[in-house]
Amino acid sequence: MPSAKPFATAAGALRARLSSGLRTRGGHGPNPFTTAGHQDRPNGYLFNRVPPPPGQSRKWEDWELPCYITSFFTIVILGVGLNAKPDLTLETWAHQEALKRLETESAQIQSVDVE
Repeated sequence: MPSAKPFATAAGALRARLSSGLRTRGGHGPNPFTTAGHQDRPNGYLFNRVPPPPGQSRKWEDWELPCYITSFFTIVILGVGLNAKPDLTLETWAHQEALKRLETESAQIQSVDVE
């Protein structure tokens, strides 16, 4: 009868291999968001971008101009649109309705006084 030790060893190795693969998010290696990165330490600049030398301006990337233009027009459209929207609150309707009723009531009182 064969020994059970090779089967136990193979089962243990298989279990260790499967469980470690499950712990590393799909078995594709370490998480790139938690690894150390490429720099030894932060350099103190925003987004770790070194500023250009004095007298030179930074070159814009391809996405920046469309993003800035879209943001500007979005702010303008929202600013104009939200300021021009009609006032549809319940309080405004009730106030206008009360003014109409007061006008009709005062008109009725004046017509009774005239007769």
